[in-house]
Amino acid sequence: MDGLFQEVSIGEMKVRNRFVRSATWDGLADENGEVTEPMLKVYRDLALGGVGLILTGFAFVDKRGKAFAGMLGVDDDSLVPGLSKLAGAVHEEGGKVVLQIAHGGSQGMFKSDTPKEAPSAVEERATHNMPVEMSKEDIERVVAGFAEAARRAKEAGFDGVQIHGAHGYLLSQFLSPYSNVRSDEYGGSIENRARAVFEVYEAIRDNVGPDYPVMIKINTSDFVDVGLTPDESLWVCGKLSEMRMDAIELSGGIAAAGKLSPARTGIDSLEKEGYFREYAKQFKPHLTCPVILVGGLRSLDVIEEIYSEGSADFFSVCRPLISEPNLINRWESGDRKPARCSSCSKCMRLAFVQRGFRCVPFEDLPDT
Repeated sequence: MDGLFQEVSIGEMKVRNRFVRSATWDGLADENGEVTEPMLKVYRDLALGGVGLILTGFAFVDKRGKAFAGMLGVDDDSLVPGLSKLAGAVHEEGGKVVLQIAHGGSQGMFKSDTPKEAPSAVEERATHNMPVEMSKEDIERVVAGFAEAARRAKEAGFDGVQIHGAHGYLLSQFLSPYSNVRSDEYGGSIENRARAVFEVYEAIRDNVGPDYPVMIKINTSDFVDVGLTPDESLWVCGKLSEMRMDAIELSGGIAAAGKLSPARTGIDSLEKEGYFREYAKQFKPHLTCPVILVGGLRSLDVIEEIYSEGSADFFSVCRPLISEPNLINRWESGDRKPARCSSCSKCMRLAFVQRGFRCVPFEDLPDT
């Protein structure tokens, strides 16, 4: 289908096709969150591989929001020169790159002397972290941190920013009754639980102006008991679309959801691909901004099907591009074989034990 490989716009940004590299933590930043040479190579290879838009691995907007060692940082002006190198490396190869900005909340595994913060003092089921409940002043600090992070991204030459509002990190925690049991204006109804997300978006928009692309990644469902529901997520997405969000990436799951967490394994048939497809079909008619679909996309046949039915505008992949950075070029050249990625997620285990991703047989993994 020609439409997948034609130039298209997200807001004021033109991208060369409808394929997106979903944000992927690689653990390659230094201890301060600085860009490193190995990280630059990852992004150069992705741009050379033909993907239209690259979303970076998440970057912390506040040191208390650092989720993992080796996480990229965007919390200080001193990081801008390195971030500029990253944006430049992608642009030199003809690609576009958007910085994903995030606060890890209580779900992150990075150890520090400062207690983790979250909407409420609720133990995180997957990591057993017990956070402190954020005060309104803490929320104001984090909102300002997101806004300043976006300003730095623009200054560094990124083509836009993506707010990480999914997968159980801080903004996702505000949205979810699983982690948000507040009784003030930031808790209770979905209108209140979404308040922090709306405030972050508005503060970013004030800092970067009306034409700079701002996107969000959001859960369609948490897939846990007493979590964010699809109906609630659709309401939030509808409001964000009305507020002129430039694109919404639909995902789902939090760490506590176990096998229903974002990076599912065992995607060994066409029927198992696109596991958030039905949510995209439900959400798309109600949104005026483009929808980016992520989740187990491995074959051009399935992507073409979803595009033809009008359920999504862009298609986001992660693990297939770890295995084959040149995948999009291969598909565009006429080689339609599905991605060789088997969704085993061993590449992600590797990042925890020695930093950096590569497709690797299980037996070659270092001992943890």
